[in-house]
Amino acid sequence: MTEPPDNESVGQTPNRNAVKRDWPSRARELAAASIAAGEPDAWFDQLYAESAAGEVTPPWGRNTPMPQLTAWIDSEQPSPSRAVVVGCGLGADAEYLAMLGFDVTGFDLSPHAVTLAQQRNPDTVVKYRVADATDLPHDLIGAFDLVVEIFTLQAVPNPPRTAIADGIATLVAPNGTLVVIDRRDTGDPTGPPFQITAADLARLEASGLIRAHLEVDDGLWVATFHRPAPDGDS
Repeated sequence: MTEPPDNESVGQTPNRNAVKRDWPSRARELAAASIAAGEPDAWFDQLYAESAAGEVTPPWGRNTPMPQLTAWIDSEQPSPSRAVVVGCGLGADAEYLAMLGFDVTGFDLSPHAVTLAQQRNPDTVVKYRVADATDLPHDLIGAFDLVVEIFTLQAVPNPPRTAIADGIATLVAPNGTLVVIDRRDTGDPTGPPFQITAADLARLEASGLIRAHLEVDDGLWVATFHRPAPDGDS
């Protein structure tokens, strides 16, 4: 949650006389209230709604893909295939993969985030949709050769982090790959973002994935996981 925000809201006529709040500080307020109410992921849609109303700067408002994702793509040169971006937000990473020729789905828990992503990318070929990683629609399960998770696990405490990790793992098709990018040391135990440990990442292995790579890059965990094909399949 430390990326510099964009200067304008998406899909809004900006009020030049209004002073927008910085979204990370508002996120911490909303997250604290949601956690206290026993709904630790309820704050996402409210934050995006306030952004749509021009009250806060765009959450996770990058216009460019995550550098660690582009570095992985450059290194591995995966063939374009079915891809999904978990917690896609405003769509920078999903649009990047689509530009490379992937058949991309981007989903987010927040309906406002999905609307804003579609408004920001009016000519998109990405299939944006609302979905909850803890209760995924059947058509998403096991459907993707490339699954990308960036800054989603770190945005929530546990629970529901374990349930989200389990859901993310189910997206990966046989012979598919999961790329995970999350902040290793937040410096603020109250969050968000919340501390991510190696044990959190190991949860993905408990879901039947095999860890292929793990490193720390600029304070971020960058990990890849692979789902083996069933015996006898290539």
